[in-house]
Amino acid sequence: MKIAFLGLGRMGQGMAHLLVKAGYQLNVFDVFPDAAKSLVEAGATFMPTIAEAVADRDIVITMLPTDGILENVIAGSGGLLESMPAGSAHVIMGTHGIDMVRKATKLHSDADQIFVAAHVLGRPDLAAQGLLTIVPAGPTDTVESLQPVFDVLGKQTIVAGTDPQAASAVKIANNFVLGCAIEVMGEAMALVQKLGGDKNMFHQVLTDGLFGAPAYEVYGGMIANESWDSLGATAVIGLKDINLALAAGESAQMPLPSAAVFRDRLLGAIAKGDADLDWCVAAREQLRASGME
Repeated sequence: MKIAFLGLGRMGQGMAHLLVKAGYQLNVFDVFPDAAKSLVEAGATFMPTIAEAVADRDIVITMLPTDGILENVIAGSGGLLESMPAGSAHVIMGTHGIDMVRKATKLHSDADQIFVAAHVLGRPDLAAQGLLTIVPAGPTDTVESLQPVFDVLGKQTIVAGTDPQAASAVKIANNFVLGCAIEVMGEAMALVQKLGGDKNMFHQVLTDGLFGAPAYEVYGGMIANESWDSLGATAVIGLKDINLALAAGESAQMPLPSAAVFRDRLLGAIAKGDADLDWCVAAREQLRASGME
C-alpha cells in the first residue's frame, strides 16, 4: 500500500514517522519543506508539490488545520481531484466542519475517488506513540482495508458508520465536550483557590474520584499548574473547533449554549494575547474574571 501524507504539523509529524517505521512507502508534502527533514532522514520521500506526492498513491492522508486549506488541497490547481488516481482513497484525519465533509464526499465521488473521514482523538504526544483513538466512517470495504494503517497510528478504532459526516460529528462533539470540561475545571479551580484551597489538591480529588479520565488528569493538571504553554491544540485551533460545533448545531437547528460560553472564553484569551498557548488557557480567563490575575 503506497501512501501520501499531507500536513506535517505537530500531529502529522508523529503519525507520518510511525508509518515510515512500519515500512510503508510514504510520500510526504508540507508547505514548509523543512517540516519533512526528519521524515526524509527516516526513509520518507518529500515531494515538492501535492500533484507529485499523490500521483501514484493508493491512499492519501491529510492532517490539515482548516476547512479552507482542505478545500484548496482537494479542489485547487494540482490538487487531489486532478492528481489522485481514480479508485484511490482520500482519508482526512484532521478536524473539519460538517459542510466541508459533505462537500468533499461529493467532490471525490464525482471524480471516481473514495473519501473517508477518520478523525483522531488525542494530543501530539499520543500521536507520536501510536496511542490515538481513530473514528473512521466511509465505504465499509475501504475502512476495513485501512485497518492495518489505523493499527499503526492508534490504540483503538471505533467505526462511526458509512457516511463520513458521522465521523466528523463524533469528532466535533468530542472536542465540544472536552472544551466544556476545560471551562468547568477552570471555574471550579478558581473557586477553590479564591476560598483558600489548593488547586493541585482539588485536582487530586477530581481524578481520584468520579473524574479519573485522561482529559481530567491531563488538562486538569495543566489548569492547576497554569501550564498554558504545554501545547496540544492552541487557543486559535480550539476556537476553530468550537465554532465548528456551533455551526453544526445551527445546521441541525440545535442550541449549544455551553459551546457559546467556551467560545467566548477563548475569544477573551486570544484578545489578551494568548492565541498561541494551549486552548486550556481559557481557564485563565476565569482567574482574570475572579480578580486573581
